[in-house]
Amino acid sequence: MSEEAIFMVVPRNKAVRSVSGRRIAVPAGAVFVGAVALAACSVVPTLPPAPMEPPPTNYTAKLPPYHIQVGDVLEVRLMLNPELNEEVLVRPDGHISTTAVPDALAYGRTPAELADSLRAVYAHDLQNPRVSVVVKSFAPTRVYVGGEVNTPGEFITVGPTLTLSQAIARAGGTKLSSDDTAVFIIRRGPDDKPEFLSTSWRALRQGRDANADVRLAPYDVVYVPKLGIAEVYQFYNQYIGQFANPSFGFSYLLNPGTTGTVVTAPAAVH
Repeated sequence: MSEEAIFMVVPRNKAVRSVSGRRIAVPAGAVFVGAVALAACSVVPTLPPAPMEPPPTNYTAKLPPYHIQVGDVLEVRLMLNPELNEEVLVRPDGHISTTAVPDALAYGRTPAELADSLRAVYAHDLQNPRVSVVVKSFAPTRVYVGGEVNTPGEFITVGPTLTLSQAIARAGGTKLSSDDTAVFIIRRGPDDKPEFLSTSWRALRQGRDANADVRLAPYDVVYVPKLGIAEVYQFYNQYIGQFANPSFGFSYLLNPGTTGTVVTAPAAVH
C-alpha cells in the first residue's frame, strides 16, 4: 500500500478511504487494525538452519575481565598476615573500607587492579605485603523496560546483564501498537548524566542485523515507543470519540516534513 494512502476516521465507527478518487466506507476498527498489521508485516530473510547442537566453542576466552560493581562482597586476603583478612561490601559510592585502609575506590576496577591499589597502601605498614582480592558474591544487576511492552517493569539478573532481546522477552514482548523501527535506551553516563541511545529492533526482529541485539548496562532503561497511528487512534478514542461532540473534523499528519500517512476525521453526516 502506498504511503500516500489517506485514512478517514469518522465518528460512529465508520471510515472513508480515498483511493483513486473513489470513496469506500469501511469500519474504522478495520482501518486501524489493518494499518497496524501492514506495519508489522516483514519478509524474513533466508538464514542458515540452526544446528541440532551448538558447536563446541571456547567463548570464555573472549569475555572481558570482571569489573567490581556496587553491592559486591569482596574478600581481602593477606597471605603473610592472615589476621588482616576480612570481607567488605562495596558501598553505594563505589568505595570499600578495611581495617588498614579507611577508604579505597573499588567500583569499576578489576579484582587484580584493586589488589594492586591496596598493596601500595598496606606497604606503608607491612613489609612486602601479598594482597589478593576475591569476589565472594556478585551484586544483582537491574534493567528496566517500559513503553509498548506487555509486562513493563524491573528485571534483576546475577552475572552478565541482559541483551536487548532478552530484556524485551522478559517484558512479555512488544505490543501491536509498538513502533519497531527504533528502541530507545536511557543510560547514566559520566557525572551521572543521562544519555539517549537507540537500536533497530525491527532489524533484529526481522533477522537482518544480529548486532542490534546490544548488551545492556546495569540500570539501563529500555523504552519501546508507540506507533504513530496508534497515538492518533488513542487520541481520537479518548478525547473526541468519548468526550467531544464528533461533529467537527480534524487531521493528523504522521512524520511531518516527509511524505507520510494523513489521518483525517471529517465532520459527521447526520
